[in-house]
Parts: sequence; structure tokens; C-alpha cells
Amino acid sequence: MGRFQYVGRDRKAVRKGIVTATNQREAIMKLRDDGIRTTEIKQLAETAMQKEISIGSPVKKDQFIMFLRQFSTLMRAGVTIVDSCLILSQQVESKALRKALVEITDELRSGHSLSEAARKHPRIFEPMVINLIQAGEMTGSIDESLDRLATHFEKAYATRQKVVSAMTYPVIVAVLAVGVVIFLLSSIVPMFVEMFSSFGGELPLLTRFVMGASDFVQGYWYILILVVVIFIGSLWLVKRDDKGRYMLHALLLKMPIFGNILKKAALARMTRTLSSLFSSSVPILTALTMVERIVGNDVIGKVVLQARDSLERGESLTGPMMGHWAFPPLIPHMISIGEQTGALDHMLERVAEFYEKEVDAETDKLKAMIEPLMIVFLAGIVGTIVMAIMMPMFGMFEGMDNM
Repeated sequence: MGRFQYVGRDRKAVRKGIVTATNQREAIMKLRDDGIRTTEIKQLAETAMQKEISIGSPVKKDQFIMFLRQFSTLMRAGVTIVDSCLILSQQVESKALRKALVEITDELRSGHSLSEAARKHPRIFEPMVINLIQAGEMTGSIDESLDRLATHFEKAYATRQKVVSAMTYPVIVAVLAVGVVIFLLSSIVPMFVEMFSSFGGELPLLTRFVMGASDFVQGYWYILILVVVIFIGSLWLVKRDDKGRYMLHALLLKMPIFGNILKKAALARMTRTLSSLFSSSVPILTALTMVERIVGNDVIGKVVLQARDSLERGESLTGPMMGHWAFPPLIPHMISIGEQTGALDHMLERVAEFYEKEVDAETDKLKAMIEPLMIVFLAGIVGTIVMAIMMPMFGMFEGMDNM
């Protein structure tokens, strides 16, 4: 999200100011919606403090989903939009959302629509939310739009949590294993070094290897920290570069075991978002542009953008998806059927449900398989170090028995 300084005119006078948007085109569209025709516009450079503040959303997903559900319920109960916003501003947990709702209530009382008021809080209300609310305003069914948004975010949040849960466990065990190994090599093994040196004779190869590793950890521990810092820094730089981020996302999708889960989760997010937008009558080109930004994977996003360009040229929407390694044949075939039958939103919803179930099944299977494997892995590392310490002692005991 960037900040753009503009100069423009409305019906009364010249206007100057700053508008927040994801790109220059969106900034111009926002100003046009407010009745301002821009003559000059440029993006302002962000300071380090602004970049830090703009990272992520200030409202947790589960809190935002609850807000949408409650908003929809109040609307269906016949409560006005103004009163609904006022009631919710007094009971939502998030301070940022509470403040935004107070300002939105004032905007509504001034005669602005809900979508116009929400657009002024881009960190809380992303473009998809605003577009669906706007579609609900045009059809007179804001409550249905809010309910559809809540369902969309619930499904997407549940899928994301499944993936995060499946990938968090092995990471935690791996970090624990590294911590245990470093502790043993830096604290326990050195206690036996002097004892082994007094034995005389040649130590077993495994013991010599563990003792060498212990010496390295004690003498060059800073290299290990440096390697971790370089790795994290390199990853950060790669994610900032478009080509590097694309290669990283492609690598993640092709990764054994986890890659298949990540790919299905991204496809589920893409198809569900498209289904929600189409069912709310958002123009298809606008929907594809929005999905490309929020799908969360540059490989999938690039294909979506190519599909948008293909459709804009009057060609097939599914052309770029056909034969692409990240898109199973199911998706372009279902989209083609949806286009032919006029039920594209329902077809995409079925595809999304299919992949969400696939993600659920695969993550459950992965967790059931990975738990014993990680326990065996951790036990193997610790057992190897313990064996390296015990082998010379067994040799010493055998020597004493032979005397």
C-alpha cells in the first residue's frame, strides 16, 4: 500500500492532498469516485517508520470475520447501517476496527455510502471487501454481501490455519533438535574430553567426530549465528525482488510433500475469491486483477494475470491455465463448463470446496506421519551423541575386565 500526492479539480475548486492506494491506477480511481479529476499524481517515498506501520492488517482475521457476521445479522434484523456500525463500534475487540467504525458512522451520517466510507480505511477493508459491499449496495442486499464475505474469510482462514499448523510442527521440532544438539555439544561433551584424553589409544571415529563438532561449536559459535543471519537476510532480499520472489514461490510449490499442500491451498484461495467476486456481480476483469494481488503466490498470480490479459484480448480465460504445471486440468475444465452453463461462480465454489477438503485430508495425514518421524529423528540425533560418549567408556570397562 503506497501514498500518492495529487493535484486535481472537482466542480468547485482545485484540490491537493494525499491518497492511499495499492498503485497509481487505483489512486486515480479513488479520486474519480470522490469527484476529483487528477492533473498531477506521484507516489511518495515511504520512510522506515511508515513501512513498519503499514505491515500487515491491524485487525486479526478471526475478529474481522466475527465483525462481518455480526454486521450481517444486525442488517437482517432490520437495524439500519448507521445504527449497526454504532453498535459494533462499542463491542468489537480490535481498537483499530473500533476507531474505523466510529469514523465510518460519521461518514454515513454525512451522506456517504458504506463502501465510500470503508474505502478510507484500506488497511482494514481490502479492495475485495469494498467491491462486494459496493455490489451489495447496488442490488440492495448488503446483508448478503457481508454474509458472503464472512463465509469467504472463514473458509480461507481455516485453510490457512491448517497449512500453518502442518508446517509449524516440524519447524518447532527441528529448532528443538538444533537447540538440544548445541547444548549437548557445548556443555555435556566437553565434560568427557579430558577423561577420554587420559585413556590413551585411538578413540572411535564417531567419538572423534562428535568431539570435533563440540570444539567447533565452542570455538566458532558466532559462525553459526552468522549463517542464520545471512540466511534470513538473503530470504528477505529475495522476497523483495520480483524475479527472486517468483523463483522462491515456484520452489515452494515444487517442494516435496509440503509443496503439494501449498499449491492446493493457493488454488483453493484463488477459486474461492473468484467465486465470491463473480457471485456479487463484480466485473470479471476487475475480479481477476484483485485475485492476482491477493492470491499470495506469484506463480499462481502470474497465470491469473495472463488469463486476464487473454480475456481482455478476446481470447479464452482458461488458455494460460491449460498445460501449466501449477494448474491441474480440473480447474480449466470446470471454468470452461461454468462459462458454457452461465454458472461460473458455482463451479468455482465447488472447485474451492474440493481443494479445501484436499488440504484438510493431506494436512491431517502429514501431521499423523510426521510426528513419529520427527520423534525418531530427534531421538536418533541425541542417541548418536550419547553413543559417541559411551563407546570409549565401554572400551575402558572391557579393558579393566581383561586385566
